[in-house]
Amino acid sequence: MGGILAQVPAASLPVIIVLMCLSVLSLTLIVAKTLQLMPTTRGAKVRDGIIDSYLAGNRDAAIRAAALGKAPADRVLLTALQGLDAGLPLAAVEAETTRRGNEEIAAMSSWLRLLDLISMIAPLLGLLGTVLGMIKSFQDLSAAQGSANASVLAGGIWEALITTAGGLLVAIPAAVAANLLTGRVETAALRIESAVGRLLALSHRG
Repeated sequence: MGGILAQVPAASLPVIIVLMCLSVLSLTLIVAKTLQLMPTTRGAKVRDGIIDSYLAGNRDAAIRAAALGKAPADRVLLTALQGLDAGLPLAAVEAETTRRGNEEIAAMSSWLRLLDLISMIAPLLGLLGTVLGMIKSFQDLSAAQGSANASVLAGGIWEALITTAGGLLVAIPAAVAANLLTGRVETAALRIESAVGRLLALSHRG
């Protein structure tokens, strides 16, 4: 790491330090959100069984089974089952499950916007560092009054381009992770809608 920093022009050094901080933050968010979202799409068949059990009259057993679930859809389904078991009107149950579902989606989506932001600003910061480094290189060339050769200028440009590469190295994993994790949140939201929608539809029919 020290060798890389030694190659960076002084004008670009603050930018590379910011990019390093963003890289650490991005990797931390990716790991944390991946662990959080891993169980969010599981248990669809188990929920179908819970709904069938509840509608068959095994209400207490179904509620206990739903309470054991780890996915957001399990928690929202539990809210719906408890509302129906308490004798609430379907409209009230729908409103409460919608509120709880929105809370679950908000919790799953938290910090994903920050990953998106990192993926957008990292290349711009890298470009800024490159521009600053290029400015410094040409300033040095101008101060040399023609005594600098092409290899010196090329070396300055190479050093300045390090920040562009650093910005892309930060942005690409953040962009990929943000899109994949957002897709998982959307799938989890569909699981919530499917489970609660099936329960309420069958309850209304009954």
